[in-house]
Amino acid sequence: MWDDFEDDDNWDSGDEEDFRKEQDRIRKHPLMQKADDIMHLTEALVGALDETAKEMYGTFMLEDATVICGKFAGAEGVDDFILKMENAVFMKVHARHLNSMTYSVAMVDTHAEEHLQLLRDAISDFQGLFVQWVKGFDPSNKYDDGWGLFLD
Repeated sequence: MWDDFEDDDNWDSGDEEDFRKEQDRIRKHPLMQKADDIMHLTEALVGALDETAKEMYGTFMLEDATVICGKFAGAEGVDDFILKMENAVFMKVHARHLNSMTYSVAMVDTHAEEHLQLLRDAISDFQGLFVQWVKGFDPSNKYDDGWGLFLD
């Protein structure tokens, strides 16, 4: 079963180099860097929550921050407009949810408002970068996947 992979003569060191360059390009993108900031701020904030708030909100907040990073990498890794838009929608929904969670946390936890505001500000910065990023999508480069979304 695994022998099929040993005979793959199509992979060479150039492919690995191209893969690393692409990963580096994605990591250095301003939107990914802001998503990383959001992830680190969320981790710090969740780590400082009391146990009750951490149980109620922490998992959701960390999930939101993680999805934002993952979906950006997924969108940047393809040229297809529809796949980019699908990933962008997930990013938007999770960023908005994470932002709203900061207000919920403020109601049930004595966490410093300044820390919550840092995360809100990072999400706001992310939103501005996000809008510019989405404007760069090429709507003519799409494959109809049969679901009918993002088609003319």
